[in-house]
Amino acid sequence: MMLFRRRVEIHTQQSGEVRAALEDDFHHFRVSIQHEQEIVTFIRGYAVRYPYTACPGAALPLEALVGMPLSDVAHSVTRATDGRHQCTHMLDLAGLAIAAAARQIHDLIYDVSVPQRTDGRTSPVLWRDGREYLQWQVNGTLIEGPAPYCGIDLNHGMAAWAINTLEPEEAEAALLLRRCTTISRGREYDLDSVGHAAKTGLCYSQQPGRAEQALRMKGSTLDFTNHAEQLCASDQDWFAGLEPNPPLQKQQNV
Repeated sequence: MMLFRRRVEIHTQQSGEVRAALEDDFHHFRVSIQHEQEIVTFIRGYAVRYPYTACPGAALPLEALVGMPLSDVAHSVTRATDGRHQCTHMLDLAGLAIAAAARQIHDLIYDVSVPQRTDGRTSPVLWRDGREYLQWQVNGTLIEGPAPYCGIDLNHGMAAWAINTLEPEEAEAALLLRRCTTISRGREYDLDSVGHAAKTGLCYSQQPGRAEQALRMKGSTLDFTNHAEQLCASDQDWFAGLEPNPPLQKQQNV
């Protein structure tokens, strides 16, 4: 059975810089942040593998997070900037890095797998630092179990419910698992058959006026079903400080 997989790794350097990477079937991004006196003073995003040619340009609007206070709620980044004009996944990763800095977490790894759906059902699992942390039974967009998630709809009000109901670390994990469960459905389509991003207005590349120029990066979807160890493998030298931060990537003419 095919699995959608995602790994998120976060590591703090001796200098205090927090480096975070995210890799899944469709994406591979990096984010680095620096902070002083519990304020974000520097943030930079890097697109390694991405679905549309416009995606690297989302590194620039990510800098809107400079000046925000550190928060142990990763979702707080959505109050500091308009997510519709950001790369969804770079913004999520930035939120996780900022939350790790706020909690003074030196190293953190999340792994997620979402099995291919059968009759609309799937059982996504999230591991935190190698230990199973969450597992759901999902039917369509509805979580059927276990408690306290029974009856929660992935697409309607879950973020507010999680933040107001769960402890910050569990809410963070639950919203990461929600994101993966939702986007895993991309495995059900031939994404390379579409020439450019859709004009949904939901993210940087899908903004009207940019979407038609955001061309599909054909062949950018990978399959990690039997190769989970490859996720974020190419980021290890960067985490170890052996590889410097790459130059800022800018998307031209969009």
